[in-house]
Parts: sequence; structure tokens; C-alpha cells
Amino acid sequence: MEPIRTIRAKILHFTELVKFEHSVFALPYVLMSLFLVSNGSLDMRVTLWVIACMVSARSAAMSFNRIADYHYDRKNVRTSGRPLQTGKVRLVEAWVFTVAMASVFVFSSWMLNMPSFMLSFVALSVLFGYSFTKRLTWLSHWVLGVCLGLGPVGVWVAVRADIEAVGILLGTGVALWVAGFDIIYATQDLDFDRKEGLKSIPSRFGIGKALIISLLCHVAAVGTYLAAGIASGLGPYYYTGLFCIAICLFYEHVILKKHGLSRVNEAFFTVNGAVSVLFFIFSVIDILFYRTSP
Repeated sequence: MEPIRTIRAKILHFTELVKFEHSVFALPYVLMSLFLVSNGSLDMRVTLWVIACMVSARSAAMSFNRIADYHYDRKNVRTSGRPLQTGKVRLVEAWVFTVAMASVFVFSSWMLNMPSFMLSFVALSVLFGYSFTKRLTWLSHWVLGVCLGLGPVGVWVAVRADIEAVGILLGTGVALWVAGFDIIYATQDLDFDRKEGLKSIPSRFGIGKALIISLLCHVAAVGTYLAAGIASGLGPYYYTGLFCIAICLFYEHVILKKHGLSRVNEAFFTVNGAVSVLFFIFSVIDILFYRTSP
């Protein structure tokens, strides 16, 4: 029984390392894009390989990010309890995990089609490159957004071996939405970032202006989702979902305005998790019961 407990504990440490629960932000958009590009008729083989791509790419990127930020995370009180910093996961284990997940991503892309395989290396360079952007520019929030926005775009490549306007619009919307909530998340590290010379919107402009920029990102995201719906011929259920997520994002900023940074975790995880799930549900209902042509 002891080896089983050890293995189970190690698995839990790795899921904590890559914040597996945060998949709720990206996976619904990938699945929604699959329904959209397939007009509701999913190919299970393609679907499974796309999910494998998403999970492995995200896991590789998160693990690499933890490795790249190892010394910063040790010094930051907020992150000093992470698995790498406490020794629950060793650096060599994190490296092996990163290489393994990157390999799974490349293989899964190859199983889809040749364009996906070729672009997988570009995607990995963007995902890994993000980890160093905070040392260079306060635009790092938008780079993270691009990392997650690649998901919906990649779905079009996986299914149609092409990149189309609707996929780009959805990916852009995701990028703006992610940048907006990442700016909120970064307010927690304002003092640490300034002390260590790390760049972020809050450390560059202060919390007040940072929250305004975050709000503008979310307004732009809703507008981009609206354009995607129009371009793809979606109907009332989609726009109902879009209205719901607009309300959720507005509520997110109301929380921060009313309660300040003490409610950052609620604004970051709870609200944005609801945004992605609601958008997925309403979009799929619309695709299955309203939209009649690809």
C-alpha cells in the first residue's frame, strides 16, 4: 500500500505544480471551437487528440514556467509553498515532466495532420517563451493571452488544416479575456515585482490604472466574441451566453471596486471559471439546436 500512496501523492504534487484545476479556463473554449468548426458533428478521434494536445501543451508550459521562475518563487511569500519550492517535486522531475508533456503534444499534433505537427513547434516556442517575458516587458499579460488564444485557432488547423477568421476572432477574444484577468492576478505581486525588477501592468502603472486596463481588455473581449458570433452565423443562445459572461466580467470588476484586493481569488478563479463554462454551454446549445450550416 505504501508505494501506491507514494505514487498517488506524487501525482497530486504534479497536478498542484501545473494548477490542473485552472484547465477550466482553456478547455471549454477548445471544446466550443470543436463544436463550432464541426457544426456539432464531432469526430471522436479528432476530439480525443485535440484534448490530448490541449492538456499536454498546457502541462508542459506550466511546468516549464515553474522551472523558469524557480528562484523568484522561492523568494515570493505567496509562491514559496509551491511543490518545487518545498521539494515535493524535484527540479529534475519537473524537467522530465516538461519534456514528456511537450513530446505528447508534438505526437498528438502529428496524429491530427501535418500542418498541426509543423505548427506544434511554433506553439511550444510561444508557450515556453512566455516564461521569460516578465523579465523584459509589461506586455507579458497579452503574451499569456496569446498562449491560451492559440487553442481555438489550433482547433481549426486540427479539423480543417487551415486558419480561418472565426478561429482568429475566438482566439483573440480569449487572449484579451486572459490578459484582463492576469492583470488582476498580478496585483497580488505588486511590491515583489517592483523589488525584483519584474515587469507587469500593476508594477508599471499602479493598481488603479491596472484595473482600468483590465476592464478595457474585458470590454474588448466581449466585442470580439460578438464579432465571432456574427461571422460564424450563431444565434440567440450564443448571444444569451455572451450577455451572461459580460455580466460575470462586470461583476468581477465590481467585486474589486467594492472590496479591493482582498477578493482577488474570487474575482480570478470563481468568476472566470464561470465565464468559460457558461460560454461553452450556451455556445454548444446554439450550435446544436439553432445553427444549421458550418
